[in-house]
Amino acid sequence: MNLPKQQPSFRTDLTIERLDCAAEPPIDGITKTQQNISGMTVYTVEVTNPDTAKQIGKQVGTYITIEPTDFEKTPHNFETEVTLIAQQLESLFPKQRDSALVVGLGNAYITPDALGPQVTRYTLVTRHFSKQHIPELEKMFPVSAISPGVLGQTGIETSEIIAALSAQLHPSMILVIDALASKSLSRLGKTVQISNTGISPGSGVMNHRQEISTQVLGIPVISLGVPTVVDFKTIAEEYTNSKIDHDKHTNNMFVTPRGIDLLIEHAAKVIAYSINKAFHPDLSVSDIASLVS
Repeated sequence: MNLPKQQPSFRTDLTIERLDCAAEPPIDGITKTQQNISGMTVYTVEVTNPDTAKQIGKQVGTYITIEPTDFEKTPHNFETEVTLIAQQLESLFPKQRDSALVVGLGNAYITPDALGPQVTRYTLVTRHFSKQHIPELEKMFPVSAISPGVLGQTGIETSEIIAALSAQLHPSMILVIDALASKSLSRLGKTVQISNTGISPGSGVMNHRQEISTQVLGIPVISLGVPTVVDFKTIAEEYTNSKIDHDKHTNNMFVTPRGIDLLIEHAAKVIAYSINKAFHPDLSVSDIASLVS
C-alpha cells in the first residue's frame, strides 16, 4: 500500500474505512456497491482514478469487503461463508491461469500476526502430484504454498523470496494472505478484505516492507486478509472524542481481542477452505476437510 503524502490520523488496511473516513470523500473514479448475500454484507469498491487512489492511500483496483460472522466464535454457517468468500475471491482471478503460489505472510510466533502461516497449514497443495500415476488428479489445479516468515527471522525481504520463487515456479498468479489493521473495534475478526492490488506487509501498523504487487513481480497478485489489531491511539480518540498527539506510548501500542487464539484459528480455516474451494470448485467442503486434515 502506498500511503498518501498527508497521512490520516488513523491506521487501517481496510479500503472501506479509508473511503468512509476521508476528510473529503472522493467521488471521481470511485464506485462502491453493497449487497446482502446469504445473510452476509459484501461491499465492492472499484478505484479507477490514480489521483483518487492516492487521496485514500490505496492503489487503483478492486477491493471486496465481506462481513461474515465473528471469527472468535465457531462459525455456525461455515460452509456458507467458505462458498461466498471463494466466489468473491474467484471473481478476481486472472482469466488465464494454470498454476498458483499461495503465500502466508506474517510471524507464526506472534499470534495476531499468524493468520498467513496458519492459512498455509490448511491450504491444499497439489503442484507435486503426479497426474501420470493418479489420473483422478487430472482436474486438480496446481497449487504450491509457502510461509516465508518475516525479515527479522530470515534477513530476506518477503518480496525477494516471492520473486525468486516466481522465477523458478512460473505461477500464473500469486495469492498473499496477511493479518490486517483496522480503525474499528467492531471489525476485528469480523471482516475479510480481498483485492487485486497486492500488499505491502506491515503497512497498517506503520512497519512498511517492500511491496508485493503485479507492478513489482509482473504476475497477477491477489491479497486477502482479516483485521486482527487496532491502533491504541485510534481507540482512545474514538472514546474520548478528542485528538491525541503521537508520543512514544500511543505511537507503538496496538490492541488485539482477548480471544485472538481462537480468532486466528477460525479465520485461518475459513480463509484456507475458501482458497481451496476457489481453486478446486468441484470439491465439496467435506472433501476439502478430508484432504487437508
